[in-house]
Order: sequence, then C-alpha cells, then structure tokens
Amino acid sequence: MSDTTIVIPVDTTTAAKYNAASEEERRKVQLLLRILLHNMDLPSGITIQHMMNEMSDEAQSNGLTPGILAQILNEDE
Repeated sequence: MSDTTIVIPVDTTTAAKYNAASEEERRKVQLLLRILLHNMDLPSGITIQHMMNEMSDEAQSNGLTPGILAQILNEDE
C-alpha cells in the first residue's frame, strides 16, 4: 500500500506541537490517525467513541494512569 498525503485543519498549537515532534512521534500520530480513519466504517452500533473508550480501558488495564499519560504528553515541554 502506498502512502497518500491529506490535509486536516488543526489549531496553531496542535500544528506547532506536531511540527516540533520527533520523526518517531509523528509516525505514532500518523498511525493513530490511520487506525481511527480506517475504523470509521465500523459495524453497525459501534462508534469511534466506543472504540476510543475501549482503547482507553485497555490502556488503563495495562497500567496507564491519567498521571502517567500527562507526564508522557508533557515530556518535551
């Protein structure tokens, strides 16, 4: 599968953080976006919000707490 570039409007703070991110961090964001967009045509009754809730529940069951997440997200600041 070849990659195609799309344009998604975001606020200036988000754009600045993305542009300042390392190549690895950008790849992670791109992967997450691919997963979210790929799952937009979910089976009936399953929403993206449901998928996000499941991802959150799994992360929490694997030990990710809100405090750890905040620490990860603020590492470069």
